[in-house]
Amino acid sequence: MEQTDDRLIIGGRSFNSRLMVGTGKYASFEQTARALEISGAEIITVAVRRVNLDRSKESLLDYIDLKKYTLLPNTAGCYTADDAVRTCRLAREAGMSDFVKLEVLGDEKTLFPDNEELLKAAKILISEGFTVLPYCSDDVIVCKKLQDLGCAAVMPLGAPIGSGLGIRNPYNIRIILENISVPVIVDAGVGSASDAAIAMELGCAGVLMNTAIAGARDPIAMAEAMKLAVIAGRLSYKAGRIPRKLYANASSPLDGMI
Repeated sequence: MEQTDDRLIIGGRSFNSRLMVGTGKYASFEQTARALEISGAEIITVAVRRVNLDRSKESLLDYIDLKKYTLLPNTAGCYTADDAVRTCRLAREAGMSDFVKLEVLGDEKTLFPDNEELLKAAKILISEGFTVLPYCSDDVIVCKKLQDLGCAAVMPLGAPIGSGLGIRNPYNIRIILENISVPVIVDAGVGSASDAAIAMELGCAGVLMNTAIAGARDPIAMAEAMKLAVIAGRLSYKAGRIPRKLYANASSPLDGMI
């Protein structure tokens, strides 16, 4: 189902789908391609350090229709601003994209972002003409700083990468949404379709995930579930939920009862 009247705009680019998916951890390249197709995603992330850029050998890129998808090279595995900037430059030189997902990790155990190095890298990349989508902590101050630098979106984590814990602090996400004007995309921590729907019902512009689909018992079925969850969550948000009340409120009016 295409939301042609409700398009997502990031860095001047327009998209129908609000679900973004990664390309790692699948059983095969064929399974990756099928999951991408079923998900309906238009933006797909590719870890620059983990994809074979030598096109004379089999590569994930052989299974991706670059006319159909917008590549979002990411800097997964980078722990310093210098490494992240170098990786983005490599992606651009290899002809992948200057539309990048910026990750600068703080440590190997939590994979939480190093906000200081993230801000440093974002500033450099934006000055070099990259469209930067940064993976960041669910901290409104960091998000505001990234926005002020010129990032095209902010992507606060819902929970640690690959944890499947869902959105642990929806209140922080709500505060970010109230204070940020660029798209807010939940990145990391989604485990089920209900997690994706919650992110969208909060008012997020989109959801980015990888492990939730690739690590599922049936990745193809989960890709479809996530597609539908994002659509349903967005429609629910736009429709406007009823207020929460402590006591019952009859669905049928009492006036005129016999």
